[in-house]
Amino acid sequence: MEQHETVRHAIIALLEKNELTAREISEQTGIGEKDVYDHLEHIQLHRQNLHLAVTPAVCRKCGFVFRKRERLKKPGRCPVCRGEFIDPPSFFIQSGSGAGSC
Repeated sequence: MEQHETVRHAIIALLEKNELTAREISEQTGIGEKDVYDHLEHIQLHRQNLHLAVTPAVCRKCGFVFRKRERLKKPGRCPVCRGEFIDPPSFFIQSGSGAGSC
C-alpha cells in the first residue's frame, strides 16, 4: 500500500504543475500506462481535497469531443465518424482550497 501511495503522490505532484496524458505520466513515473489509469481513478474517487480535472479526448478525423465520457481511458473509436485516431484525454489537478495537501 505504501508503494501505491508514493506513486500517487508522484502523480499528484506532476499534475499540480502540468497537464499530462496517461502516456506522459507513465513515462515520467516509470509505471505502465494501464496502471496510471488505476491510480488516476483512485485519486479522483478518494482524494476529496483534490480535484482531478480532465480535458476530454478529441477525434482527430471529425473533431468530436468526448465531453460526457466518464471513463478516464482513451476511447477506441469515435461514435460519429468511426475514426480510430483519437487524441487521448489529459489530466491536471485543479487548484482550489486545500488542493495539494495529502
